[in-house]
Amino acid sequence: MYDFIVDLDDYFCEKYANYDKLCILPGYKMPMMQTSSVDEFGRTRAYTLPANTMRLATQEKKAELLAALKTRMADPTFSFSFRPLGLVNRLRQQFGKNSFKKYLKTLLATHGLTEQTAAEGLDVTEEIWRKICKGKFLPTKNLIFSLALTAQLSFEETEDILFLCGEELDYSIVKDVVISYLLNTRVYNPAMIESALAEYKVANLFIK
Repeated sequence: MYDFIVDLDDYFCEKYANYDKLCILPGYKMPMMQTSSVDEFGRTRAYTLPANTMRLATQEKKAELLAALKTRMADPTFSFSFRPLGLVNRLRQQFGKNSFKKYLKTLLATHGLTEQTAAEGLDVTEEIWRKICKGKFLPTKNLIFSLALTAQLSFEETEDILFLCGEELDYSIVKDVVISYLLNTRVYNPAMIESALAEYKVANLFIK
């Protein structure tokens, strides 16, 4: 389990992109963002380095900085499990060529799941889940993450669902980075998931 968390820490340092929170950590050294180079004609060109130059992975004392950041973590991403849809959007779910409703049905079948078995690991009422599957509601981001982990979806499949629901991974959010790691490395063991979520204080998911 220790090596697993170390690997997660390394991934987090590479991906986490909330630079406002990183820059205020005690001991964080702001990198030089402006630099220059000489081209083949001897001309000096100045340019700005990409924002990822500011990530923890580039810091000499990244372990200490990450430890300090962890003490400040709290999950503010509360949401309900669903978003009601208006009439126009409901019709799109029913008849649209690339709707979440149609994709979910195909995806669950690919994983050998039915609507009922897919819901077994989710902390959501039968009525709400039924309406989500019928295209009357859209799942929130937290429910999508929960489904991805309990149904053992791939990273790419999860990105597809997020896109169809008008969402995307945001690496400035701790939760998104941790979920991204779990999916990319195909970590679906419940105990390991629980450890990862606890380590980074990720909450508000809908996992039983």
